[in-house]
Amino acid sequence: MAVKERRERERADRHRRIVAVARELAEDQGWDAVTTRRLADRIEYSQPVLYGHFPGGKDEIVGAVALEGFAELAAALRTAVDAAGPDDAVGALASAYLAFAAEHPEVYRAMFDLAALPFGRDDTPAPLREGFTVVRDVLAPAAPGDPGHYAEVGWATLHGLATLARAGRLPPEGAAERLALAVGLLGQDTATVRDRQTP
Repeated sequence: MAVKERRERERADRHRRIVAVARELAEDQGWDAVTTRRLADRIEYSQPVLYGHFPGGKDEIVGAVALEGFAELAAALRTAVDAAGPDDAVGALASAYLAFAAEHPEVYRAMFDLAALPFGRDDTPAPLREGFTVVRDVLAPAAPGDPGHYAEVGWATLHGLATLARAGRLPPEGAAERLALAVGLLGQDTATVRDRQTP
């Protein structure tokens, strides 16, 4: 039993190491620089060992990095919201989201552009659901209708700001004002939203 447990632990360690090195290499040089050959050389495993952990090769490794990123994003959002309290929760959520995207650009790219992960379905992985749950819980008090739909729009707003900033499509000097505008729009009370929707 001890031998089996040790082998499982070693396998899990190798798996984590592959993901960590892929992530480091991507953040340093971009995802084009991440190849199974370079990973195998960096971590001093043979390519067959790497494929033993990730039969799908690079695509599967990118997916593992993306899942790790979603778990970290969910934790960062929850920590920020809990520390802020209800009155500042929307601002804390938005700030933490944009900070994560800015600090981990290639992980964020893997999460939304490169990995083929299912969103909004029964088979959506738990880390994606957890992040969405935080967004929904924080934005629900301002939702004029379905809190889930409002959370989707809120997530899309933050994702849009993060993606445009990462691509250099938004000037950095306006970041604080854009953040404040997004927080104001997403955190407004239900009555104000309904008043604006009434013709």
